[in-house]
Amino acid sequence: MEIITLIVAILILCETSILVFRKFKPSFKGAKRKIYVDTSALIDGRIVPIAKTGFMDGELIILKSVLLELQLLADGKDPEKRSRARAGLDNAAELERVININTEIIDDTGGLKKVDEELLKVAKENKGFIMTLDFNLIKVAKAEKIPTLNINDLALSVRHEHLPGEKLSVTVREKGSNPGQGVGHLPDGAMVIIDKASNRIGKEVDIEIIKNLETSSGRIFFAKIAKNHK
Repeated sequence: MEIITLIVAILILCETSILVFRKFKPSFKGAKRKIYVDTSALIDGRIVPIAKTGFMDGELIILKSVLLELQLLADGKDPEKRSRARAGLDNAAELERVININTEIIDDTGGLKKVDEELLKVAKENKGFIMTLDFNLIKVAKAEKIPTLNINDLALSVRHEHLPGEKLSVTVREKGSNPGQGVGHLPDGAMVIIDKASNRIGKEVDIEIIKNLETSSGRIFFAKIAKNHK
């Protein structure tokens, strides 16, 4: 009888120890941070290769109003803005196919707020981050104590300058403003104007950088089809 009592006592002690351990054991299953992506980050394009590396920790959230803003720019008359906006829409679609990170599109079009105001609102309410390259939006977010992720900050330490004579591959997205020109984009969103590439829309071509030009919208590269390209 004493042996049975001792066994029962040991079992009770073991069960109590397990419960105490579970109570005080630290949990590593924290919720992933929410990263709200703005128009400038999607147009920039570097968000896609960064997401593919698996280094980005969190859940990417794209508001429907951000996509609508890109659509308006893509339908606009300015050829440079139109090209960048179309690339931004392509990047948004590409993010949904990246397996290393979860990307969610949220319909927020019921409100009357401007896109930046809506981003600030939802990020603050959900204690999330805003991924943007917009200097003014970063300043407002900082004042509102909303953390931001600026791809430029990351790129400063790993930035690669494409010099004249350098060869790389680019997909031709559309025709340029001048006859015979094709337009593509580098991973950082920079526009590449390619001579004699208007007949290669939708195809990846090997190009050689000729020169680059700094503009208010960013860098524009001028290139030609590489000699070894078929």
